[in-house]
Amino acid sequence: MDAALDMDAVRDDILLSTLPNIVFDGWSLQALRDGAQMAGYDTATMHRAFPGGVPELVEHFGAWTDRRMLAELDKHPLDGMRVGEKIALAIRTHFEVLEPHMEAKRRLLAYLAMPQNLGMGLTMLYRTVDAMWFAAGDTATDFNHYTKRATLAAVLSSATFYWLDDRSEGHAETWAFVDRRLGDVMSMGKAMSAMGRAGRLLSHLPSPARFARQVRQRAGAAPVDTASAHMAENI
Repeated sequence: MDAALDMDAVRDDILLSTLPNIVFDGWSLQALRDGAQMAGYDTATMHRAFPGGVPELVEHFGAWTDRRMLAELDKHPLDGMRVGEKIALAIRTHFEVLEPHMEAKRRLLAYLAMPQNLGMGLTMLYRTVDAMWFAAGDTATDFNHYTKRATLAAVLSSATFYWLDDRSEGHAETWAFVDRRLGDVMSMGKAMSAMGRAGRLLSHLPSPARFARQVRQRAGAAPVDTASAHMAENI
């Protein structure tokens, strides 16, 4: 059996045993030690699984969540869905995976808000939205690759805070919030596209500077009424 796969399974076991402890001990070494012991592993194995300690456990939690989200999305007929529907489903699935570990997620936000952990938080957020776009079939490699992920990161971040405080049945208010935010993003995208088309149309109109230059040149070379006629022909 592949040793790397074995260690991945060990990491998952320790993570899942540690998550209930986060409520009491936060994302701490004590919670990790207790989690490893509850999973049936000794201290040496815990250090082999997470040589970087708590930060590595936190990153594994993000990777585990993304993996579970993609596995759940594979159960849906994504090929028959529009991109917006796929993204909405990916966000909902992300939260459904986290549902049993809501308090651990709440504590995680506080952990990642510490200055020394801000970079890790941004990296984890990028990996999650990248996985969502991957599941939605996005293949963009140009500038859109980054704008799509930045936009989705903003939606997912605001939805996370909304979800953590949502007491509605089945988180119905969170799903409605996500639909509204994605609708806003799509409306903004259409407006930006329309502005782009208008900009391309304006680029074909006569230049005001060229018009003024022609007025000055022709004013000195010909009577005013004749110059106006020539300019009208050239614009």
